[in-house]
Amino acid sequence: MSKMMGPRFKLCRRLGLNVVGHPKAMKRSTPGTARSDKKLSAYGTQLLEKQRLKAYYGVMEKQFRNYVKKAMKEKDQTGYALIKKLECRLDNLTYRLGFANSIRQARQMVVHGHILVNGQKVDIPSYSVNIGDIISLKERSQKNTMFKDNFSLNLLNQYPYISKDENTFSGTLLRYPKRDEIPIEINDVLVVEFYSKL
Repeated sequence: MSKMMGPRFKLCRRLGLNVVGHPKAMKRSTPGTARSDKKLSAYGTQLLEKQRLKAYYGVMEKQFRNYVKKAMKEKDQTGYALIKKLECRLDNLTYRLGFANSIRQARQMVVHGHILVNGQKVDIPSYSVNIGDIISLKERSQKNTMFKDNFSLNLLNQYPYISKDENTFSGTLLRYPKRDEIPIEINDVLVVEFYSKL
């Protein structure tokens, strides 16, 4: 299983955007270090947006391309359909619910079998969560101090498309998110334009 490795903060500085959500990610950023600081062609701008979106969700190129192909078949606008699919990945929703401090940590939790979907263990980070699915922490994992603290500290970080239950260490996908509810700074139109030329 391939995954994004390498220094996260360095990647953020190169992309000119905090794609990992860590408060210190852009601390050492200086003018001229990011690609966006340089004069880019139309292709370069589209490529940069694509790389930013991939980095947000920690998805590799081959898998990302498959998401784009599926999004192009949807009735919704392609850009929104793509981001909606990425947002409903199990590792991402594990992160949004506050079980983990980052996408990487959420991915590791899923792979190690700490996360249940509707009471069943799912260890595939790219698993597509459907409306009404309940994501919960395995009973044995609820005793893990780090997981408990993460979830408790993130109770106030609510997203309108998911509900959280502190008592059962679980959350439910209530509906698919609207584009303006997804907390990422991406021009998805440029991403679609990049792939439409290939």
